[in-house]
Amino acid sequence: MADFTSEVKTIPHSAEKVFDMLSDLSNLERLKSQIPQDKISDFAFDRDTCSFTVSPVGQIEFKIIEREPNKTIKLMSTNSPVHLQMWIQLREVAGDDTRMKMTVRAELNAFLKPMVSKPIQEAVDRISEVIAQLPY
Repeated sequence: MADFTSEVKTIPHSAEKVFDMLSDLSNLERLKSQIPQDKISDFAFDRDTCSFTVSPVGQIEFKIIEREPNKTIKLMSTNSPVHLQMWIQLREVAGDDTRMKMTVRAELNAFLKPMVSKPIQEAVDRISEVIAQLPY
């Protein structure tokens, strides 16, 4: 197991507003234009799942497995070459000040870990940055 954690991001909105947006994966449709199509394609979203194709890895699908209102959203890969769990943690500091941290846990063997650790960490950092800048 390897954990990849983002820096804590500040989102200038209430935890309720952020949670409502992120806990419905169909809202990710708004992000399609911000993602490089040469690396990620074939997006499909609904309330509980999202799937996409990553070149050269193949299709990946995530499903929300737990929602703790205004605090945590947990996702798990249901179709991926590597088993992944992801959780987004929210903590409201003030009415329009929410802190967000994202963690991805990957089941990586000793051979894969050195090759994929850097790209996974970069993806976690980039995704958390995009989440923090969403128009809630």
